[in-house]
Amino acid sequence: MRSARGYFGNKSRLFRYAREEVRRAGVFAYRDRRKKKTTMRQLWIVRINAACRELGLQYCRFMAALKQLNIDLDRRALSELAIWDPKAFEAIVERAKGYLASNPAE
Repeated sequence: MRSARGYFGNKSRLFRYAREEVRRAGVFAYRDRRKKKTTMRQLWIVRINAACRELGLQYCRFMAALKQLNIDLDRRALSELAIWDPKAFEAIVERAKGYLASNPAE
């Protein structure tokens, strides 16, 4: 009953409904802790893509160039750079562009 405090209606007052609702809440919490990771990754990709396109490069080509250049920055770090330090992000994009210009088959 302590876990169901704050729930609306009978779900906070009657044991039978409270037990069911607490179990349900646990299922949602478990699912969404995993879903949060997917959602955050999608957000980072959207941010990186937007920042790359402003600088004239596609996301997929940018990430491929980073892999070839052995630049091991994850998407979260790249997203943060794009937001808080655009100059550093631009330098990374320029390095990727230079690599792609010298290797047009990639």
